[in-house]
Amino acid sequence: MKKWKILFAAVLLTMVLSACSGGSADGASDDGGDPDAITAWAWDPLFNIAALELAEEQYVQEAGDFQLDIIDNAQKDIVQKLNTGLSSGTMNGMPNIVLIEDYRAQSFLQAYPDAFYDMSEHVNIDDFAEYKKAPTSFDGKQYGIPFDTGVTGLYLRTDYLEEAGYTPEDLTNITWDEYIEIGKDITEKTGKKMISLNPNDPDHLRHMIQTAGTWFTDEDGETVNMAGNEAVGEALRVFKTMLDEDIAHTNSDWSSRIAAFNSGDIVSVATGNWMTPSVKAEESQSGNWTVVPIPRLSVDGAVNASNVGGSSFYVLNIPGKEQAAEFLASTFGSDTALYQDLVTEIGAIGTYLPALEGEAFNQEDEFFAGQNINADFVKWMMEIPNVNYGMHTYASTDILIGELQNYRSGKALEEVLEDAQKQAEAQLN
Repeated sequence: MKKWKILFAAVLLTMVLSACSGGSADGASDDGGDPDAITAWAWDPLFNIAALELAEEQYVQEAGDFQLDIIDNAQKDIVQKLNTGLSSGTMNGMPNIVLIEDYRAQSFLQAYPDAFYDMSEHVNIDDFAEYKKAPTSFDGKQYGIPFDTGVTGLYLRTDYLEEAGYTPEDLTNITWDEYIEIGKDITEKTGKKMISLNPNDPDHLRHMIQTAGTWFTDEDGETVNMAGNEAVGEALRVFKTMLDEDIAHTNSDWSSRIAAFNSGDIVSVATGNWMTPSVKAEESQSGNWTVVPIPRLSVDGAVNASNVGGSSFYVLNIPGKEQAAEFLASTFGSDTALYQDLVTEIGAIGTYLPALEGEAFNQEDEFFAGQNINADFVKWMMEIPNVNYGMHTYASTDILIGELQNYRSGKALEEVLEDAQKQAEAQLN
């Protein structure tokens, strides 16, 4: 009996100590009060996580006692965990802050608006790039703190251009059709492929279509808009033509795409500015690269500016939300000095407009033969057409990629778009 009394006392003591500890995995205290530390989920240790660490370091200098626990997750794992947790109706295990790609944001905000904290009073959204507004807001409320830009550019090997008798100016502010014609000549003269494409990856389709200021859905972000959509049809045609004309190297994944230009096998890379560190990874190519505006589709109103990727920060509606909101508002939402450091130390270009004219954005880059690529990217960012990505970007592009294979096998383009429309309406409505 004495042993049982001792055991019971030990168990009771453990329970009391646990209750007093105040911490839990989801960032909230066990008694529902504010947590001891704010938790954040993000991906990419060299980019997003590094940005959070830098923001915490600067915030602590001003605010004093503050702790941010950053948990590194792959983006697909964050999406899965959010969907699983939020759909279950419980916030257990959720972080205080979560990074969400702009393409995916509306799928969460529209499905679970009560799960996210209204940041309207913490951020002036007019201080950010126009195209960031639609993905980060819903039903008149501002939920996201916009972060990095996915502004696109066309990275070019100047030595290959010179060998074929071209200059960067010949590929500046051109259409994708002009790019293909120049590319055929360059490939013939140099033996180098013009671009590396993954037939199963829709990235290029997305940034092509946005140059025309349209999307896979109407402006409401819901009504499917594929059949008869000139921009979507043109993007598919251009993508297919590059493969058919044999100016494209084909890759199967991220690493093989990087290897294609690091090894010197291709002439150009068309993508977001976040590719810059990967381009610069091959130091032997220093001085042989430049960046010009992305080609545009041959569609009325299309511009030589677009976006691919990009992400923003959100606060979950759990204990600690006020602390998390204050941290984000004081750093990514207003700290111009932080954005200077993000550029110089990480290479991250934000979308906070008041911070885009500092010294960090006016430095020449020796790797790009002295070009001030940061200033150029900021200029092109201001020209990105504003579209509503809606809730179904990835589902829509998955359908188009499937139909692209049919198109390459001989199916008429008009029929491809009509069938994609029918599939999207059946799956997404």
